[in-house]
This record gives sequence, C-alpha cells and structure tokens, in this order.
Amino acid sequence: MIPVARLIARLNVGGPAIHTILLTQLLNPARFASTLITGTVSPSEGDMIYLADERGVTPRFIPELGREIRWQDDPIAFWKIFRLLRQLRPTIVHTHTAKAGMLGRLAAKLAGVPILVHTFHGHVFHSYFSPRKTQIFLGIERTLAKFSDAIITISPKQRQEILGYGIGTPEKVRQIGLGLELQPFVECDRLRGTLCRELQVGDNVPLIGIVARLVPVKGHVYFLEAAQIVAQFFPNARFLIIGDGELREELEARADKLNIRQNVIFLGFRRDLPEIYADLDIIALSSLNEGLPVTLIEGLAAGKPAVASNVGGVGDLVQHERSGLLVPSKDSRAFADALCDLLRRSPEERRQMGLVGRDTVYPKYHIATLAQEIERLYDELLISRGISTT
Repeated sequence: MIPVARLIARLNVGGPAIHTILLTQLLNPARFASTLITGTVSPSEGDMIYLADERGVTPRFIPELGREIRWQDDPIAFWKIFRLLRQLRPTIVHTHTAKAGMLGRLAAKLAGVPILVHTFHGHVFHSYFSPRKTQIFLGIERTLAKFSDAIITISPKQRQEILGYGIGTPEKVRQIGLGLELQPFVECDRLRGTLCRELQVGDNVPLIGIVARLVPVKGHVYFLEAAQIVAQFFPNARFLIIGDGELREELEARADKLNIRQNVIFLGFRRDLPEIYADLDIIALSSLNEGLPVTLIEGLAAGKPAVASNVGGVGDLVQHERSGLLVPSKDSRAFADALCDLLRRSPEERRQMGLVGRDTVYPKYHIATLAQEIERLYDELLISRGISTT
C-alpha cells in the first residue's frame, strides 16, 4: 500500500471540500492508504464534515489550521503537521488550498516526504488582498513550486493563469478537473416541483438561483443590482440566494435598499441541492475570481442554462450562446441583459442549452474520472522517483 496524506485548510461548504473528501474515499483503496488532514471551519461558514461522515472518511484535525494568516496559530499548525507526517510517513503529500499548500508542503519537505503535489482550486492573486500582500503570496507560491513535483490546476484557463504568474513550469503544471458526485444532479428532473411547493410559487414563476458563499469575491452585490433591473421587466421573477456567510445581513439590507426584497429569497445553506436545481430556470454566478466553480458544474449537470461572469475557469464550463451566456465581471447591466435574454427565450430553447451544458460536464467532472486521472499522475511521479507503484 502506498500511503498518501491529503491536506486542506478546512472543510467549509464548497468545491475543494467535496473534492478532497471524495478523492480520499475513492482513490483506489486497493493501492493507496489515504489520510485526510484538515483544520477548523469558522463560525460564519458551513461545515461539510457531514459529507466526510457519510463517505466513511475520518479526518485528522489540526485545530490551529485555518484559512486566515494567524501568527500565533500558524507555527503551531506547522509543527503539528510536521509531527503527524513523521508519524504517518506518507510517500505522497497532496495539498489543497493556499494555507494548507504552504504549511503542508514546507512540513512535508522538512519531514523528508518523497513526492509533493499541490492543487490550485482557485487563487488569491487578485480580488482578495492588497497589491503588496498579493506580491508576497506570489513570491511564496513561486518558491513552493520549485520543490513541488506536480502542480494541478482544475481548468485550462486556470493553468494559463498560474503559468502567467510565473508559478511552476509547463512540464510541472498539470490540468486535472474537479471530481464530483454528479449523478444526483443528472437525475434531478424527477424532483421538479419540490422547491416550488416550498416557496409556494407556481411553475410559471421564473426562478434564478445563485449558489455560493456570501463573501465579497462571489460578487452578490452585482447579482442583486442585476435583479433590480430584471424585475422591472419580469416582476414575478424570484432571485434565490443559496448559501450563507459573513455578508448575509449586508446583502439583505442591500435588497431592501434596492426595493426588491419581495423578489429575493435567502435560503441559507442547503444540503438538498438536487431539489433546488431541479426547479431553477437559470443558474447564475457573479464572481470576481473563480477556479472551476462547483455550482456551475452541478447546475449544468442538472440541465440548466447559466449566466456567469467570465472569470477564471468559467469559460471552460459555459459555452457562450450554447449552454449559457458569459458576461464581464462587475457589470450589473450586462448581467441583467443576459438574464433577460434567457428569460425571453422559449422554455424549449433553454432546455436545449441545458442539455449542451450537461454534455459538457458529465461524465468529464464525475468523481470516477478524477480518481483515475490522479492515480495515473501518482504512478507517473512514483516511477520518475524510482519508487515501487505496488
């Protein structure tokens, strides 16, 4: 058995947590002994430990490991990761997300781990921090890349971005997409009507949904400003905000100020996403920065057309005018125009766009595909180091 340690800063609601839990469970257990190491979720975030429990994955927790830079906790987290790696003696350490990528790879190098792999699920090189802090993070990532054996990006566009920032080399930076359990979304048509009954709306009411954490980088303010414009032409439309986070109260106040509170419904964190996608007419994404957004993969797998800001790997998922419409980031008017455009099209035309989207993401981003591609990469790295693959 080949021991693998997988590190992620926290199992908060989102694609990286789903990805790492499923990969820990499903990476060929006949060949790899996988251990998931993670930190703590902040009180304002949803926790996906329930998914780990459902999948039979028992993480090793390091309470001091989290997303934010904390000068008191980070050295403790580093020391605990180092000691745990010395105990586990993995052949491969695979890190996910920025903080775990920095502390995990440094600790693994110090612990003498033979193979180091890091996955960028997104990046923090714009729309997150000040220019000075961003340059510091870039310098750290460029250094870490030099002693990483492989760097994984989750879309072709993201690979171009990472190389463009001077991180790694074309030979070292690979592209392997996300892996998700998509079958429930592919089959969600049988759940149609569930959400409409909950909301007490008829099937003639347009439902436009955005599924994302309520944090600045997701750009919900632009979604609300677009909703105000769309509501002038489609006054019965409902705009569903699925997710929670630090901006909840601010966004609710913004909806009130825009005088669209009657059109906007905050649903909070939900675990019944197939039921929600089943009744949506359009899936929306207004992010300022993205890797490969899970909400678009799920929504497209559910057969829904999308309107999304054209950032990161979004253009690798949404084919403009074929499976949805792409708009510039931070442009509320363009976002509103695209939503109105889709709402004016016939249900059959929207359905056909949804089917194109489904064919784009399924089975390409199904977890079984990811597990096979990661296994092939690990084998390649093991062979290159002269380490047995059995």
